[in-house]
Amino acid sequence: MAIRTPFTVAVVAAAAVLSLGTASAQDKPVALKLSSWVPAQHPLNPALQAWADDIKKQSNGTITSTLFPSEQLGKAFDHYDMARDGIADFAYVNPGYQPGRFPIFAAASLPFLINNAKAGSAAVDAWYRQYAAKEMKDVHFCFAFVHDPGALHSTKKIVMPSDIKGMKIRPATSTIGQMVTTLGGTNVQSSAPEARDMLERGVAQAITFPWGSLHLFGIDKVVKYHMDEPLYVTPFVWVMNKDKYDAMSPAQKKVIDDHCNSQWAEKVGSAWADFEIGGRTTIAKEPGHDVYKLTPDQMKAWHAAVQPVEAEWAAGVKKAGGDPKQVLDSLKATLVKYKSAL
Repeated sequence: MAIRTPFTVAVVAAAAVLSLGTASAQDKPVALKLSSWVPAQHPLNPALQAWADDIKKQSNGTITSTLFPSEQLGKAFDHYDMARDGIADFAYVNPGYQPGRFPIFAAASLPFLINNAKAGSAAVDAWYRQYAAKEMKDVHFCFAFVHDPGALHSTKKIVMPSDIKGMKIRPATSTIGQMVTTLGGTNVQSSAPEARDMLERGVAQAITFPWGSLHLFGIDKVVKYHMDEPLYVTPFVWVMNKDKYDAMSPAQKKVIDDHCNSQWAEKVGSAWADFEIGGRTTIAKEPGHDVYKLTPDQMKAWHAAVQPVEAEWAAGVKKAGGDPKQVLDSLKATLVKYKSAL
C-alpha cells in the first residue's frame, strides 16, 4: 500500500479540483445554436463569435457553436421566447421590444442616463444580476450590455420637446415609446431590420437609433436631421436555453459561467461601441445631413419634459411587485461606480 504524504495528498486534491474545473475530451460534445437578428455584417456578430471561439478553446473543443445572424432562426421580437423554447441555445434579445414584460430591466433605457457603452455595458450587467433570475426566470441569463448612446433622427428638425407633438416615431424600446407618447407623439412599432421601410413609406417620421447602425440598416438614406445628444441607450441581454445548460457537465457549465459575466459584457459592448461612435463622424461629414447640438436651455427643457417617463416606468415596476426607488438608485449608483453615468 502506497504511503500518502501531506504533499501527495495535496497534489491529488489539486488534481481533483482541476478536473472539475476544466472541460476535457471525455465530456460529451455540445453543439450550440447562437441566434442574432442583426445583419451578418453588424459588429455585434464578430464579438459574439469571439466569445464562442473562446468557449471552444476553454472547453478543449467540447463546446462548439454556430452563429445564425439576420433573423435566420426567427424574428427579432421573438428571440427571448426562442431561447426559452430551445429554438436557439443562445439568443440576442432586446427586451424593450416587448412592452411591460421586463419592467425592471427597462430602467436601463430611461432617457439621459448612460454616457457610454463600454463601461456602461459592464455597469448594466453588474446591476441587473440581482434581478435577472426572477425577471428572466424562463432562461439562463448570461450577460446584459448596451449600445452606445443613440439619438433622435428625423425627416424634420426637432429641437424642443414640443416638436414631437403629432409626430409618428419608431422608438428603440418601450421606455422610449413612453417618452414619445408623453410628448404627444405616436409610436410606430418595428424591429430594427424593418425600420427603414417604415420611414421610407412615411409610416414614421423619426426614429431613435445609434449612429453607426444608421448606415448598416440604410436609415441614413431616409432621414436628414440628427439631434446630437445622448438621448438613450438600448439595453440587451444574451440568454441561454435552460435545458441546454442543465445538460452540460459540471466542467462545461463552469466554462459557460466564466463567459457569462460583466467582463464579457464589456467586451461585447465595446466592440459595438467603436462602430457606433465612428458612425456619428461619418454622418456629420455627409452632404445633406444636419447634425446639430442643443443649447443648455433646450437640454433643460428636454430633461424636464421626460420626467413623467420615469414616473410611468416606476408604476410598471410597482405593478410587478418591485421597488422602483431601490431599482433606480441601485442602477444609478452602479453607473457612477463604473464611470458611465451622464
